[in-house]
Amino acid sequence: MNEAEIVRRVLAGDVNAYALLVDSHGPRVVGIISRHVPPDRAPELAHETFVRAFEKLGTYRSESPFGHWLVRIALRLCADFWREKSRRRETVFSALGPEAMDWIESIPSDADPGGLESLAADKEAGTLLDWALAQLSPDDRVVLTMTHMEGQALSEAAELLGWSLAKVKVRSFRARRKLRELLGRLLER
Repeated sequence: MNEAEIVRRVLAGDVNAYALLVDSHGPRVVGIISRHVPPDRAPELAHETFVRAFEKLGTYRSESPFGHWLVRIALRLCADFWREKSRRRETVFSALGPEAMDWIESIPSDADPGGLESLAADKEAGTLLDWALAQLSPDDRVVLTMTHMEGQALSEAAELLGWSLAKVKVRSFRARRKLRELLGRLLER
């Protein structure tokens, strides 16, 4: 049975058929969410994604794949998570542990702050990068994660986010610049 038929069954009152959609898309949704929020929050947001999708199932149009529609909901929830977290932002360095602070102190002053991929390979650098990403707006964080850390094509990111290609390009460029400035200021200390 295809997804459009499952959706029709659910909308007709067979709510148990929704489990088929959850089972088939659950691992992908959890995987995507876990790349955008702290891993301990991913299951909760994945659950919320499926609850929201169920509530909004009547708005789904089968012109695009159900999975894309679901990912858009998941990405919006990830952005909402960071918006809420930014409202309760703590003191910058209090979020960093002593290991991360020691690592920052050990970076030579002539280090190249542009090598994000090599920085992320190290545990302490990953923590620092997570902190820096959390300082960005939710939209900047999502677009940067999708286009530069996950390697998604700009057009795919635009489709999943529901944005124009131009908006993705501009947001991605500005988010990279903001992240570079954040890390540069931190490394100058």
